[in-house]
Amino acid sequence: MHVVVIGAYGSAGAAAAEELAPHVGKRIERLTLVDNGDPGGGLCILEGCMPSKELLSAAAHRFEGRDDGRLTGEPHELDLERVVGEKNDRTRGWAQHRRASIHELAETDGIEFIHEPARFVDDHTVEVGGTPGGSGDGEVIEADYVLIATGSVPNVPTIPGYDDLSEERVYTSEDTLHATDLPDTGVVMGFGYVGMEMAPYLAEAGVDVTVIEHDERPLDEADPEFGDALLDIYREEFDIEIRTEVYETSIEETDEGVRLRLDDGSHVDAEAVFQFTGRKPNLDPLELATTSLEPAAGWIDATLRPPNDDRTFVIGDVNGREPILHVAKEQGYQAAENVLRHDRGEPAKPYTNVHHHVVFSGAGVYPFARVGHTPRSATEAGHTTVVATREASDDGVFKSKNVPHGLGRLVVDADDGTVLGWQGLHYHADTMAKTFQIAVEMGLDVREIPDRAYHPTLPETVDGLVRECAAGVDEE
Repeated sequence: MHVVVIGAYGSAGAAAAEELAPHVGKRIERLTLVDNGDPGGGLCILEGCMPSKELLSAAAHRFEGRDDGRLTGEPHELDLERVVGEKNDRTRGWAQHRRASIHELAETDGIEFIHEPARFVDDHTVEVGGTPGGSGDGEVIEADYVLIATGSVPNVPTIPGYDDLSEERVYTSEDTLHATDLPDTGVVMGFGYVGMEMAPYLAEAGVDVTVIEHDERPLDEADPEFGDALLDIYREEFDIEIRTEVYETSIEETDEGVRLRLDDGSHVDAEAVFQFTGRKPNLDPLELATTSLEPAAGWIDATLRPPNDDRTFVIGDVNGREPILHVAKEQGYQAAENVLRHDRGEPAKPYTNVHHHVVFSGAGVYPFARVGHTPRSATEAGHTTVVATREASDDGVFKSKNVPHGLGRLVVDADDGTVLGWQGLHYHADTMAKTFQIAVEMGLDVREIPDRAYHPTLPETVDGLVRECAAGVDEE
């Protein structure tokens, strides 16, 4: 059989290629890997989570220094030339490593890499290279299976006036990652995970930031207390103005920058707008109108295929399900396995994962992490629960390290003590998430987790949550 992977440089496509490669010359006769990335290496490496952490680490150092009353003197300023330069050096190296791994696969007989765009001619016929519009002057491949892993692109706002703004007045997330000069004032449109991560960086870089939040609070996936805590941290610790429960109605360019009008009759003036309005599946270049595929919300089933086509797999950000690096890789591996299973006449395995997600909010000093259920989702799933909550301000270790903000919450099954989920918005919540991932995915009984202090360190908050939930189960 002939398998085509479109988007082979990305996380999902590279994972699928890695999984399929050992079967070339056996069940797979030919494996074609396609990507027109320039330079290529995947969104996460070049323009996403990895470069953003470079910027956030610099912002975190500045924030912790200026926030600590035990220190004197003026806070440091961010050297944006050096921050961006060092970020570029490292991310380009990581991207080169990704490209090299794909090129190395293509040295194997039966595997080829084509550095060109791809588009569909019909359901499983792909034209690689050539002129867009089905000209037929590219290489036409009749595939047995096609894996679409083309990632995502920025979602551009549709409010009146936005398309008329000059280029220097708009910063996308990619522009922000590369900017060595930033405006004095900025208005942030979009307060999802990108906005939550980038707004504190802008503030530490000297930008007077105003954020537009459509809802009462951010962090939709969390209990309300976490969104409220994040608002407090951003307003009080980072001096960010956050306008909640308002929508943008129009935007116009002014002599000084932009004026964003809101549905409460007010407006925000700033030198530039930061477009952090999310991303959407990168499907347009594929010309899917020539196929029976009909992209829409929920168009990919649990086996990572559209319901009307069992030989096309849509993996990673492009399927719109959960745009996270580790999910993209897991989907890539699962789709590759399902290609082989389908070819053997075996049923496809669904892709399932325990919810595990980190937002590097608060410049990464106060990240939000969630694993598994919230109390609400656990109840909706039929569980009777025991819930424990600990405020960071009540924890001596958090206070001694001058990071007293945020909270953590653990939810377990009241009948058998099974750990169902955890949320944390506090210092090092990102690293503590691994402990709870193990507990949730292994279905551990909270009463069997050792109630023993390792040392007076940050995980004391873990011990407290576990201890309180264990006692609650025993009382039921």
